[in-house]
Amino acid sequence: MPADASLPIPPAFDQLRQQPQAVPGEIPGLLERLHEVPDPRDPRGVRHALVVVLALTACAVLAGATSLLAVGEWIADAPPSVLEHLGIRPDPLFPKRCLPAETTVRRLLGRIDGDALDQAVGHWLADRRTSTDGQLRGLAVDGKSLRGAARSRGRKIHLLAACDHVRGLVLAQLDVGEKTNEITCFQPLLETIADLAGVVVTSDAMHTQREHAQYLLGRDAHYIVIVKGNQKKLRKQLKSLPWKQIPLQSRTRDAGHGRGEIRRIKVCTVNNLLFPGARQAVQLKRRRVDRKTGRISIKTVYAVTSLTAEQTTPADLASLIRDHWKVEALHHVRDVTFAEDASQLRTGTAPRAMATWRNLAIGALRLAGSTNIAAGLRYNARDARRPLALLGLT
Repeated sequence: MPADASLPIPPAFDQLRQQPQAVPGEIPGLLERLHEVPDPRDPRGVRHALVVVLALTACAVLAGATSLLAVGEWIADAPPSVLEHLGIRPDPLFPKRCLPAETTVRRLLGRIDGDALDQAVGHWLADRRTSTDGQLRGLAVDGKSLRGAARSRGRKIHLLAACDHVRGLVLAQLDVGEKTNEITCFQPLLETIADLAGVVVTSDAMHTQREHAQYLLGRDAHYIVIVKGNQKKLRKQLKSLPWKQIPLQSRTRDAGHGRGEIRRIKVCTVNNLLFPGARQAVQLKRRRVDRKTGRISIKTVYAVTSLTAEQTTPADLASLIRDHWKVEALHHVRDVTFAEDASQLRTGTAPRAMATWRNLAIGALRLAGSTNIAAGLRYNARDARRPLALLGLT
């Protein structure tokens, strides 16, 4: 139902209500995507369909639930109209008996296939990305530890994610196992994304690996990688280039978080760079001024890219490097707004599943045009039908 026109958020939310119906039959809905997740339970005695429990959990998190206890409370308080949209018919004599309890949700999320759930949510978000009309599409790869979810032997769950630059949508996520690291998970993560052709993948210095570059080139994608001490010969080659003779090609100024920053970028075409497919070298200088203390810091960053001078401009490269940190903004929202690091949920795959639902909630709000995630969650909490409208379940 349309909300009051006096509220600042509803007009943006109304845009998404019509989006799932824009091309009927072509874009799978959330329930269709969730049907792709295998049910880990024995079919005997199953009372609640898997897709129903997952959809209810997604709606609860989109309404601001930060724990499984809060998820269970939201489900218990959901009005009959919301439950009917998801296929639940409450018994008028025993209404609570027909609803999945918090313990049911907890057990199910603890056994769910985390890879399948992440792929279902990632595909749903990818289907709803807006077209960039020929512009370069950036995809940031970065990892995050769930600090409160330490397992019995003390290992924290670490998730590697691929985040769209434009809206900050998490298109893929993978659990980095205890006996491996982010580097070995880079290619398996991107394998879950169907189309990488023309996409510019950005990452931190950890992923400045020759194998990663060759993989991306094999999928017709591009890369921008930061070069630090783990590629000593390449960094030495970049530092020895005649940067003083190269004119400044782009300059931007920003202010925020109590500091001002000026970024200057120089780019040059080099054919013999010691990295597969590298076509241009980049020097980025950042000058930051702390407005409180007046302290000035200058940092020089080197990078290489497979993009040629004909495919991009220095200003575009600077923007792509800058936009990589949208994945850090996503992590900040999950920590501050959803209190992810404070959560001590440890059961099986439940911590990862809740991180997936947070990605979905943030993505759905951003697709609706919301820039303040906390305000969007409060708005949804005031009416249980609003999360369904955002997820296209009405």
